[in-house]
Amino acid sequence: MTPPHGLQSPHHPSHRDPEPDLSIPVFHIVLVRPEIPQNTGSIARLAAATHSRLHLVGPLGFSLEDRYLKRAGLDYWPLVDLRTYARWDEFAEGENPRLKYFSARATRSYLEADYAPGDFLVFGSETKGLGEEFMRTRSESAYRIPIFEPGVRSLNLANAVSIVLYEALRQSGRLSA
Repeated sequence: MTPPHGLQSPHHPSHRDPEPDLSIPVFHIVLVRPEIPQNTGSIARLAAATHSRLHLVGPLGFSLEDRYLKRAGLDYWPLVDLRTYARWDEFAEGENPRLKYFSARATRSYLEADYAPGDFLVFGSETKGLGEEFMRTRSESAYRIPIFEPGVRSLNLANAVSIVLYEALRQSGRLSA
């Protein structure tokens, strides 16, 4: 059976590559100071569905025990590869060699990025994004999703993560035609 709209399945009869090591995430989704539990729950579900690791960098605007967070993630939470950090400095201590930042203030389109397995896709909070000061030294690795209506400042965080992650999966050959 072919997966709908196709994440390639290693169990599909025509698939000849060795079964992937699912303990190694294809991509890393990094949420910095997320505020809305429903968005984070939806992103957690996306992370589970795509075998991506979810990194939550605090301070968080909610508790990980929040009922809205759990409801949005439904019964997929056991499938989520989740890491949490109290603050950015704690996250940055790890080896994160391929960071890509996504901001409504960036100049280059997310379609211009060269994605590769192991990339860390970094998104800011729903109300403040990653912040101008934070982005000042990271503009070379910053991308935006085009918005055509000037009255719309940004997209919903869960939607933005989905758009970028599926482009990264497409570029890395993880989606079927």
